Amino acid sequence: MTTTTLTRTTTPGGARLALRNVHLGHHGETVLDGLDLDVAPGELLTVVGPSGCGKSTLLRTLAGLIPPVAGQVTQDGVPVTAPHADRALVFQDDALLPWRTVRANVELPLAIRKVARPERRAHAEHWLDRVGLAGHAHKLPHQLSGGQRQRVQLARALAAGPRAVLMDEPFGALDAQTRAGMQDLLAEVLDGTGATVVFVTHDVDEALHLGDRVALLGTGRVLDVPGARRGASGPRLRDDPAHAALRQQVLDSLARL
Repeated sequence: MTTTTLTRTTTPGGARLALRNVHLGHHGETVLDGLDLDVAPGELLTVVGPSGCGKSTLLRTLAGLIPPVAGQVTQDGVPVTAPHADRALVFQDDALLPWRTVRANVELPLAIRKVARPERRAHAEHWLDRVGLAGHAHKLPHQLSGGQRQRVQLARALAAGPRAVLMDEPFGALDAQTRAGMQDLLAEVLDGTGATVVFVTHDVDEALHLGDRVALLGTGRVLDVPGARRGASGPRLRDDPAHAALRQQVLDSLARL
């Protein structure tokens, strides 16, 4: 059997994602018209908008799961026409396989790629350690809390070294304290991966805390977040007058939709 070898020290370059005059929809219904968007390699772009505006459809289109109704979606200039290992999708529902251990869930994308067992185990253990779950590898998902299951999903998404991570309100079902911890953990574990991230959320504060830029679906606007870098402290950003002004600008824009 042919196997693949991975190297943890290799950092993939982030993917450049682009949409040109894209119309998004599903089941014959268009939900978003004429979208133009560029996501730079290594950027963390947060996406906000009202319910039903096409946020989740956007992610699934970027993942290659749903074709655009019209227009073109590309990764590094190449049309996106199907799912690819370069792009990992993270859901609000952790989507873990209940009969597989935590380690086996993290290993799954590597097993699909036929990575040799010792190598994929080493990668799984590395990422479980990164997300603070090194002592839980043998457990089943039902033995974990909601926040821990989301940590497993994050480890699984990053274990195979994707060049883009597409996140669909991954912390939306968590309580406020756990959610804040997951936001900080995400910023920490992404540091050094080089991955491009598109993060959908309905929470404006989360979008401004995590994002290098924030896209307001339905308005055609993409705004820079002042002073934003991955791992920047939440209180520092939220106490900054420029951050407060941007927050109000985002809320005012969304209120007009």
